[in-house]
Amino acid sequence: MKHSFFALISRMRYIGRWGLMRNSLPENIQEHSHMVAVIAHSLAVIGRDIYGKPVSPEKCAAAALYHDASEILTGDLPTPIKYHDEAIRNSYKEIEKNACRQLLSFLPSELRPSFEPLLVEEDPEICAYVKAADKLSAYIKCIEERKAGNNEFHSAEAQILNILKKNPLPEVEYFMQNFIPAFELTLDELGAMN
Repeated sequence: MKHSFFALISRMRYIGRWGLMRNSLPENIQEHSHMVAVIAHSLAVIGRDIYGKPVSPEKCAAAALYHDASEILTGDLPTPIKYHDEAIRNSYKEIEKNACRQLLSFLPSELRPSFEPLLVEEDPEICAYVKAADKLSAYIKCIEERKAGNNEFHSAEAQILNILKKNPLPEVEYFMQNFIPAFELTLDELGAMN
């Protein structure tokens, strides 16, 4: 029997993000998920190596790779709609869970238990790292759009920065202080660092 799970996952590249905003640099959920996985992994490494937390960078990275997989079936609902009120937010979370369960059904039954935690992550520590990485990725996107001369993202950048400043994970502040400033630099300036 043939299974379509990975063929569906590959379609993440067709789903655009930031649908209500003019983008100078279009981004799809596959690109976004890769960046979130890189950042979630790094936040967990920071947590483990600098703050001595018993966290798994590998589990955080894997969960981040699949954190928006439900959007293969639902599409990317714009933030102003998704978070408009509690009823919509709760309904959409249920829709996302159902979409993830449907995606799981496209795997052989023997593989489902291994992929279920990735698609329906419930470990609060892993969720916190992935959520923080998701916000950092959105913040980086805003910086890149601003650098490209797109004023459309100024308000989003300020809002996301405010959210990041309130994040209780010290790893987020560490990442912000040590890595975010480099996103303001040109390629030549990046090459001259050290």
